[in-house]
Amino acid sequence: CFGFPLSIFFIVINEFCERFSYYGMKAVLILYFKYFLHWEDNLATAIYHTFVALCYLTPILGAIIADSWLGKFKTIIYLSIVYTIGQTVLSVGSINDLTDHNRDGSPDNVALHIALSMIGLILIALGTGGIKPCVSAFGGDQFEEDQEKQRRTFFSLFYLSINAGSLLSTIVTPNLRAQECGIHTKQRCYPLAFGVPAALMAVALVVFVIGSKMYKKVKPQGNVMLQVSKCIGFAIKNRFQHRSKEFPKREHWLDWANEKYDKQLIAQTKMVLKVLFLYIPLPMFWALFDQQGSRWTLQATTMNGDFGILVQPDQMQIVNPILIVVMVPVVDYLVYPLIKKCKINFTPLKKMTVGMFLASMAFVAAALVQVQIDKTYPVFPAAGQSQIRLINLGAAPATVQFQPQLQSVDVAPNEATGYMTFETSKLQSLDIISASLNKTEPLKLLEGHRYTLAFKLGLSDINSNLIWDNVTSKPEEGKNLIRFINNYPFPVNVTMDDMKFGILSPLSVSNYQLISNRDGSFLIEASMASMATCRVLSKKFGYGSAYTISVDDCTGYNLNVTYFEDIAPNTVHMAWQIPQYFLLTCGEVVFSVTGLEFSYSQAPSNMKSVLQAGWLLTVAVGNIIVLIVAGASKLSKQWAEYVLFAALLLVVCIIFAIMASFYTYVDPNEIEAQFSEEKKEEHKKDQDDNEKEAEDDSRM
Repeated sequence: CFGFPLSIFFIVINEFCERFSYYGMKAVLILYFKYFLHWEDNLATAIYHTFVALCYLTPILGAIIADSWLGKFKTIIYLSIVYTIGQTVLSVGSINDLTDHNRDGSPDNVALHIALSMIGLILIALGTGGIKPCVSAFGGDQFEEDQEKQRRTFFSLFYLSINAGSLLSTIVTPNLRAQECGIHTKQRCYPLAFGVPAALMAVALVVFVIGSKMYKKVKPQGNVMLQVSKCIGFAIKNRFQHRSKEFPKREHWLDWANEKYDKQLIAQTKMVLKVLFLYIPLPMFWALFDQQGSRWTLQATTMNGDFGILVQPDQMQIVNPILIVVMVPVVDYLVYPLIKKCKINFTPLKKMTVGMFLASMAFVAAALVQVQIDKTYPVFPAAGQSQIRLINLGAAPATVQFQPQLQSVDVAPNEATGYMTFETSKLQSLDIISASLNKTEPLKLLEGHRYTLAFKLGLSDINSNLIWDNVTSKPEEGKNLIRFINNYPFPVNVTMDDMKFGILSPLSVSNYQLISNRDGSFLIEASMASMATCRVLSKKFGYGSAYTISVDDCTGYNLNVTYFEDIAPNTVHMAWQIPQYFLLTCGEVVFSVTGLEFSYSQAPSNMKSVLQAGWLLTVAVGNIIVLIVAGASKLSKQWAEYVLFAALLLVVCIIFAIMASFYTYVDPNEIEAQFSEEKKEEHKKDQDDNEKEAEDDSRM
């Protein structure tokens, strides 16, 4: 088909579906841990990075299985089945109604959901990692030797399908998660967010199987990683057995493998180890890079996602693949040529050093954003303290004096003060004074709690109500807490859309109800006995706010309400994350792309899979670093952790620059050509010797 083997189209479609499945599931994973399994941030981050580390450790296992035992085709089939089962188990584990027997909206057996989720993730890690090194190589196997141009085009299509799958899934699955679904109670729709990727993985498997009769299947030919490992192991063992001084030293410790392995394999292994030595500092880059899906997504949950349309926190990860598509050609065709014109020797290792520095600066930017977010957090009372605020629902101003002689506050009509903090043991009462009216309100407050005193001035007295504000933290997931207070002189029945707040007597307050954010307004209705129902559309509540809404009066059928802000909405916009994504993506372009290119240029042709395994191993170790820091960190402020990671990478960047300065670039092709020439000479010498022996025999 157009000069291509028909089989490669099945492989490209398979890769698109698999990448959609993986990135779609991964995009919502950290929020699933936090909001469904109710894990705190550090535990959620640690488990997330454990999973990612597993995904980058298992490719080594997959490559060994494919090259030494099953072959690429069977390995892809069997591990795709494991992968699909894992996605399905994870989706089932996220069904709230599975154990919600009392129908209160929370799972009754959280342990079962955790067990199913962990089993699913382990199977997914085994599946996605196991097939990672096989699919692209299997696609390459479909071409003949004279189809080099078509093979290059295939790899371009292959990587385009990877980016297309990740891009689409990062848009789609967060939107599916944000929907509400359920049999008995409506919750965030994690079963759908995980179910669609599971369905796509099943499609990937079916598509791959359909093309099975068209594939060119190469038999397993042994794994070079095992050969290299055995060569290194034998050299170490042999050196240890001959450690006494009576044995002469050898030029390189790998030369102790001469007794068993040929010189070419040993020379190639030396070249590979030189590059792998440079890999030692690289995990620190990945420790920062992979936090896009964990810490940065959690950071986005505390920000304002109103871009004209509602952007979910886990959708901000899409900035990275979009910037990759833009930045790769810009860097390749504009930045590098400009640097070359300036006659700067910008070697691959220098590029990687710059990439590390840019990633470090990305986390400095993240820390600056976090400092601004922290300023918007409400301050709750500490031990031995209580907080109180005042709402004047009347038409006249009033002065409130906190006794004994602690503070005096003026409150205007239909206005509220902020929360004021007092030592609980010292605050005994307060006096409300307005014109000739005076009322003393005795106070018996509990430590560590917030209170609201709502009061209204009458003709001859002052009515008041001390309300306990049972809120101890800012609402999460951008949701809002809403309650109503009745400013009518008679009972009022209040609803907002389909939420019922109950019948409120004068100056009484409803309980807070948690509502999801949405682009439009809510319909507030208040009905009174023998009177028509009054209505009004609510204001937009923003993200992560809490409001007390006063039901004041009715003009015609229009309800008049007053909004009192209990907790301010998120004011730092998600767009402020774009600079840190930009810096990190620029770092990725000059680090990751250059790193792979450098590794392949310095490796012998038959050793590229060893370096591929080493590269994936650095990603796994980077994620292990994150889970260690997240588990062991005693830093109470998130911005401080960002600064810590930035500082660690900066130190590693300097170490890598020093290591790189001692590296000598080699041309593997020249070295292989030398060995090839030596082998030819040896072969010719053997032939000459054989001919000479034959001549001698004939003379005899």
